[in-house]
Amino acid sequence: MRENMAFANSTKRRVSCSLIPLPFSLPLPLLLFLASLFVDKFMYASALNYTYKQVSSLRLERIQRHLDKINKPPVLTIESPDGDIIDCVHKRKQPALDHPLLKNHKIQKVPPEFPKTKVLRKNEGRYSNDEGVEGSWQMWHRNGTRCPKGTVPIRRSTVHDVLRAKSLFDFGRKRPIVSLARRSDAPDVVSGNGHEHAIAYTKTSQEVYGAKATINVWDPSIQVVSEFSLSQIWILSGSFDGTDLNSIEAGWQVSPELYGDSRPRLFTYWTTDSYQATGCYNLLCSGFVQTNNRIAIGAAISPVSTYNGNQYDITILVWKDPKLGNWWMGFGDNTLVGYWPAELFTHLADHATMVEWGGEVVNSRANGKHTSTQMGSGHFAEDGFGKASYFRNLEIVDTDNSLSSIHDISTLAENTNCYNIQSSYNNEWGTYFYYGGPGNNPRCQ
Repeated sequence: MRENMAFANSTKRRVSCSLIPLPFSLPLPLLLFLASLFVDKFMYASALNYTYKQVSSLRLERIQRHLDKINKPPVLTIESPDGDIIDCVHKRKQPALDHPLLKNHKIQKVPPEFPKTKVLRKNEGRYSNDEGVEGSWQMWHRNGTRCPKGTVPIRRSTVHDVLRAKSLFDFGRKRPIVSLARRSDAPDVVSGNGHEHAIAYTKTSQEVYGAKATINVWDPSIQVVSEFSLSQIWILSGSFDGTDLNSIEAGWQVSPELYGDSRPRLFTYWTTDSYQATGCYNLLCSGFVQTNNRIAIGAAISPVSTYNGNQYDITILVWKDPKLGNWWMGFGDNTLVGYWPAELFTHLADHATMVEWGGEVVNSRANGKHTSTQMGSGHFAEDGFGKASYFRNLEIVDTDNSLSSIHDISTLAENTNCYNIQSSYNNEWGTYFYYGGPGNNPRCQ
């Protein structure tokens, strides 16, 4: 949905990472020679005073071996205007099929059975822009080149992508959850590990087979490179206070640590053990099977919403195919992106028991104060349309593979002085909510 409204400037602090570029793949002798020049004294730095510590030749060698596993040989390479390299990889060579549980997996060719739904409302189910940029909502589309049929676009990972992570193990992963005492019916959110939320969630434990929402896209500012701000759907099953939580996630995020910039990007995530060792973002490990040759997971979304200006949103659907049991991701106007194979999961191999929609940020309290990393648009829910970010047309998929508007939801925000949420309902937007906030302010220290 796009509204023609007077543009109002809003000052945003941007993350700027000044990194020395490193090649994607180098012969090992040359890599080790370069590493010898860096050992002990070489450090990377960014405009946020984020530094990479000493880089040894052994560490660079381990990183390169890992990159060789996840960066598959491309059929075609596309350079995006934002600096990303998109590799068009044959779909049978993609990282997903390296997973030990998918050794004998055959990529699903039979289209999944889409959830049954009512007649689409105007503008629902498609990228909301009325000036004909359909197909150019990702920056890498701008030069007009597309990945050939039979291939999938994969954002290439680089050495400095890995170096921004805490460790090679942590690259592409969320931090494990730290359990805190809470209500037995509380959703999967805890602030003990520095994560804060403003979410809506299904109230009671029930059999859920998918969820859908249209999500307003912004570019929130990030205070510290290791922090992020995201807006997403969570599909959950398992124990919230144990080690067996299964989660499937999709939405948009700004993460300087993961991507090296402050652009909002389409992302996915999965885990089967409460974020401990399984799963990852996007295609940074084996698991998610991509089938679409036009959508690059992890690529930047453009254009984005502006304060008191044009509003842009994306529609995401995640549901369990009743035919084969795989969890599919749909984007926009019923475009299939790919799927999480049922073999990956324990609890979600059957069904989900809870759905969450909303925002999440990392609050590292880098200066002893609450972060100023923004959630959503950086404005509180009460500011409303054009100023606060929104989720609209919240729906769930039930036992007979039907989409229905969800009416009975709860909302949660750990610290409403920093980030908050307000939900409502109307005929056009169904169940919706505004959410977000600026983080640090006089009432949020």
